[in-house]
Amino acid sequence: MQYHIRLAVTYHYARPATGGRHLLRLLPLHLPGVQEVSQAAVAISPRPADRGEFADFFGNRTVEVALTSDHSDIAFTATARVDRCFPGYGEDSSTPLGELEAALTACRSLRGDAPHHFLAASPRIHPVGEITAYAREATEGAPTTRAAVEALGRALHRDMTFDGSATTVDTPPAEAFAHRHGVCQDFAQIMIAGLRGLGIPAAYVSGFLRTTPPPGRPRLEGADAMHAWVRAWCGEAQGWVEFDPTNDCLIGADHVVVAHGRDYGDVAPVSGILRGPGKQKTRHAVDVIPVQ
Repeated sequence: MQYHIRLAVTYHYARPATGGRHLLRLLPLHLPGVQEVSQAAVAISPRPADRGEFADFFGNRTVEVALTSDHSDIAFTATARVDRCFPGYGEDSSTPLGELEAALTACRSLRGDAPHHFLAASPRIHPVGEITAYAREATEGAPTTRAAVEALGRALHRDMTFDGSATTVDTPPAEAFAHRHGVCQDFAQIMIAGLRGLGIPAAYVSGFLRTTPPPGRPRLEGADAMHAWVRAWCGEAQGWVEFDPTNDCLIGADHVVVAHGRDYGDVAPVSGILRGPGKQKTRHAVDVIPVQ
């Protein structure tokens, strides 16, 4: 499936900012045989004084910008043409859960996608006894690591309520889990905490999800949104498997990957520092349009 993607992120400041440096992770990843990116660009207004691009430790496309002039508004607009050619995961060939620790010991890689980086606590996701106990109960009897991943994702989808007003970007997983309400970021970070509590390496994935309007209704511009889901290492044979607990499914052709990280902090669409007083307002608009 081929998509044209457009993401607009705008900020308005109550009082002008006098400068800032930002890291932008807005562009889809090029994943050979899974996701081919033929066009990708980021436009920035006002024009930055300095701009560069690099791949971070986890392989994510990162645009770095510096602004030195006063500005009350700033807009980041990313556009891309993506051919999502993901073939699916096929039969479950993952390692039995009881043998995963030995499989991790045998894995010697320390590259950015090595499972060892995604097993310990990260800045935003710490061990939570209640979440670990919930994960252990949800996965009881799962014969393989992949089966355990899917079982925990299904349980969270069943027991959590999607609520766009219940949390903020900084809400800890323990708090969202205690109230059983949250958004895709909360679903993903709770699931990651649970998987790590079971000894399963788990990563946070940011991306885009194609949505379909109700029958007979036109598609609304900007109706799509950035999305989040989970990437779990299931042993050498199966490798990484990605599950979307918000929608209770393994990822497929409708999911477009932007970045991988330990938690939201590693993949935030816009991060950095700003020099200026006062409050700010933010607006996001995403279009994921299938190309005929």
